[in-house]
Amino acid sequence: MGMYEIIRNKRDGKILSKDEIEFWIKGYVDGNIPDYQSAALLMAAFIRGLNEQETIDLTMAMLHSGEIIDLSSIPGIKADKHSTGGVGDKTTMVVAPIAAAAGLKVAKMSGRGLGHTGGTIDKLESISGFRTSLSPEEFLDNVRKHGIAVTGQSKQLTPADALLYALRDVTATVDSIPLIAASIMSKKLALGADIIVLDVTYGSGAFMKKAADAINLAKIMVTIGEAAGKKTSALITSMEQPLGYAVGNALEIKEAILTLKGEGPDDFHQLCCALAGEMIFQAGLLADRDSCIALAEEKINDRSALKKFMNMVGAQGGDTKIFEKPELLPNAKEKLAFFSPTSGFIHSIDAEAVGFAALTLGAGRKIKEEKIDPAVGIVFKHKVGDYLRREDKIANIYCQNLLVGCQVLNLLQKAVKISSPPYQPDELIYGLVTKDGFFPFSQEERA
Repeated sequence: MGMYEIIRNKRDGKILSKDEIEFWIKGYVDGNIPDYQSAALLMAAFIRGLNEQETIDLTMAMLHSGEIIDLSSIPGIKADKHSTGGVGDKTTMVVAPIAAAAGLKVAKMSGRGLGHTGGTIDKLESISGFRTSLSPEEFLDNVRKHGIAVTGQSKQLTPADALLYALRDVTATVDSIPLIAASIMSKKLALGADIIVLDVTYGSGAFMKKAADAINLAKIMVTIGEAAGKKTSALITSMEQPLGYAVGNALEIKEAILTLKGEGPDDFHQLCCALAGEMIFQAGLLADRDSCIALAEEKINDRSALKKFMNMVGAQGGDTKIFEKPELLPNAKEKLAFFSPTSGFIHSIDAEAVGFAALTLGAGRKIKEEKIDPAVGIVFKHKVGDYLRREDKIANIYCQNLLVGCQVLNLLQKAVKISSPPYQPDELIYGLVTKDGFFPFSQEERA
C-alpha cells in the first residue's frame, strides 16, 4: 500500500478502505507523507466525495491521531455542544451554564475566531483575568466542582485535523461536507462527552448558505457521533441576520450576562433554551423536549445558570464584579450611531456583511496571529421585520477612532435593507436532526 495508489483510487472514484485512510492519516501526522500528496488526496476527495463509511473512518483516524480526554473520573452525564459558527454567536456562555445548572457536566474546549465569525475563547478573554489555558488536572477539577469549565483547544488533541485544515485552507478544499464533518466530529469525540448537541447554522453569516446543505452536514455529523456511541443531535438554525443584538467580544459577554438574568434578546434567549433543552433531553432527565426547554427556562429564571457562569469565571481567574458592573469590561473610546435613512420595515440584515464590519473594527482577525480588540463592535437596536421611522437608531458602532467608525457605518448602510411592505423573517430554528432523520419545525416545511 502506498499514497500513489490511494490517490489514484480516489481520483478514479473508488471507495477508500479503512486501512487506506488510516495509512494516510498516520503517515501524514508522522511526517512520512508530504504535503503535496495529502493535498492531492484532499482534492480527489473534494471532487469525488466521500461516502458515509469513508467519512466515519476518516473521523476515527483523525480522532486517534492524538490524545483523547478521559472524563470517566467525573461523576454524572458529560455533555458538549458545538456551533458551526456565525455572527453574534455567544451561545456557549449561556447554554453551558444552563446545562450545568440542570445537573449535567459540561467540559468544553473552544477555539478562537478567524474571519467574520467570533471565537468563544476570544470573548471570554475580554473578562479581566480569565484564564483560557488550563492544565488537564485543573480543567477536570473545575468540571467536578462547578459542573462547567471552558478552556482553549489542546494541540495534543486531533493533530491530524490541525494539519489537514491548514492544507485545506490553501488548496480550496474547505467547502466539502464530509471533510467539514470529519474535522468537527473528530474534535468533539476527542473531548470524551457522553452527549453532543450541535447547532448547525445556515444563511449569509454561516458557512453553509443553504438550509439543505446544513441539514446534510448535520445528518453526517449525527451519524458519526452515534457510530462512536455518543447520543448526538443537531438543531438547524438561521444565521441570515446576527444572533441577538451584540457583535463584538466584550459586547457579547454583556449580552450573555443579560440573557442569564432573563433580560436578553428574544431570539438569542430562544435558541439558548432550545440547545440547553436538547442537551437535557439527550441526557434523559425529562421525558419530552418541551419539558426540557421549560427546565432550561427555569434555570434562567431562578438565576442558577447565572450563578454557574459566575462560578466558572471566578474559578478560572476572571473578575466576577462584571456581573454587577458590566462597565468593567473593556470599553471603546468612541461611539457612532447608525440611523435609518427612511421609514419602512427592515427587510434584511446581511449577517456576513455585519461580521466583516466588526472585523474592520478589530473585533476579529484575518490571520491566526492577529490580535483582536475586545472592546469594539456593533450593537443593533432592531431585528428583521421591525418597523422604523426615518432617523430611528438602527445600531451603535463602538470603535477606537471615528475614521474607522465611519468606514463601518458605510458598510452597515449597505448591509441593512429597508422595504415598505411588512416582512416576515425566517424562523430562527428550522428543524432538528437526530439518528432517525430530519424533523422540520417550520410550518412551510411540515406542510
